[in-house]
Amino acid sequence: MPVQQFAEFVSHADFRAGLAAGRMRVVVDRKLARRFVTQRLLLMVFLLPLIGVGIVLALAGELWAGGGFVAFGIVLNRVLMAQSGNIVVQLALRDARDYEAVTEGGVMEVRRTDAA
Repeated sequence: MPVQQFAEFVSHADFRAGLAAGRMRVVVDRKLARRFVTQRLLLMVFLLPLIGVGIVLALAGELWAGGGFVAFGIVLNRVLMAQSGNIVVQLALRDARDYEAVTEGGVMEVRRTDAA
């Protein structure tokens, strides 16, 4: 039975300095990153009313304005979900609490590239 190797702990300060210097490799779980970004940025709190306003405008006769709101909400959601991995890395770089949340939650794994 093979011995499982666990990644060593990398502090937030080491992560920030090492990533900028190219000494860290980051692996992001895309599915978990989408969920984390949705919860962290409160996307549903913003997107559902935006799309709802679009639907109300469309039902009130303002088809172009309503369609624009709905399309903007859908496109914004798709773009943010496609970029969720990058967003997670940027949030982790900016805040130590976010870094701890994503590393402990399995959303992001940080590996040293110069380790032997």
